[in-house]
Amino acid sequence: MAVKREFWGEATSGAPIYAYHLTNNSGVEVVVLNYGATIRNIFVPDKDGNKVDVVLGYDDYKQYFDNDCFFGSTVGPTANRIAGAKYSIDGKEFILPINDGPNNLHTDMNNGFHKRVWDAEEGDNFVKFTLKAEDGDLGFSGNRVFELTFTLTDDKALSLHYHATSDAKTLINMTNHVYFNLSGHNSGSCLDHVMKMNASHYTPVINSEAIPTGEIASVEGTPFDFGQEKTLRRDIEADNEQLKFVGGYDHNYVIDGADGTRRNFCTVSSPATGIAMQCSTTLPGFQLYTGNFIANKPGKEGAVYNKRDGFCLETQFYPNSINQEGFPDCVFGPDREYDTVTVYQFI
Repeated sequence: MAVKREFWGEATSGAPIYAYHLTNNSGVEVVVLNYGATIRNIFVPDKDGNKVDVVLGYDDYKQYFDNDCFFGSTVGPTANRIAGAKYSIDGKEFILPINDGPNNLHTDMNNGFHKRVWDAEEGDNFVKFTLKAEDGDLGFSGNRVFELTFTLTDDKALSLHYHATSDAKTLINMTNHVYFNLSGHNSGSCLDHVMKMNASHYTPVINSEAIPTGEIASVEGTPFDFGQEKTLRRDIEADNEQLKFVGGYDHNYVIDGADGTRRNFCTVSSPATGIAMQCSTTLPGFQLYTGNFIANKPGKEGAVYNKRDGFCLETQFYPNSINQEGFPDCVFGPDREYDTVTVYQFI
């Protein structure tokens, strides 16, 4: 096990950007950046022993200054959508940027946590990133301290441990927006991947704005049912209103039996490489996104990424939970620290 720090460039503020290389004894290497607490690379041995980089990203650090697809980014303080770009806590209203139709998406495209340089602390098999945010920053209450620890173990598991404290009640719903392609980041479409979920319900959306209706609906008999193994391709073009709203899969799934303990929620594999991944989290939901809006993005090693060249499994509280009665509580503060774990294990 080892962690190696590499100077990679400078942010627009002049702060140094470092790439941290985490390696284990099983042939896996993960590269994370202190800029945006970003996952840049995950190298995994395939069925023939060749190392394959299974996440989309960039070779040039300056490309992450734009990164409108959020390749590998840690999104915060809130991920996904908030209806009307506003919410209330104890009767006080908070206003967020309107950046996705009339709504808010991923907090702030230009100033969110994915565009900031985090402090870093290295260990034998981990990097711990820390970011402080003052009361009022980006429209959120509380003086807050956010931590994200990436840990790589010898059983090929990459753990993301999030922790945050605040001196006032505040909204927190973080995720990492890493795009996977287990056939290789430069292999084209991800639709031949085989997926199985432990999620028998999902949250349908109202329209193309992708705000949930508030219903927790069964996936049975719909294209959203991954209770048995199937390819992403099989139903993605089905004659289904929900799929048409957002151009494919871009929906929140409800994890079966979610109770705050870590539960397996999805397994996915590439027939081409034999690489498989088992995903688990302490969170109640996750967003399956099939890269429906990637278009002509120059990536690593001369690759050009396009529609459905990668998929995301973004663990989270449900979208718009803060405004939807009956959805999980995502308000934290002095009496409730934010603490979640998500693990991607290659099997």
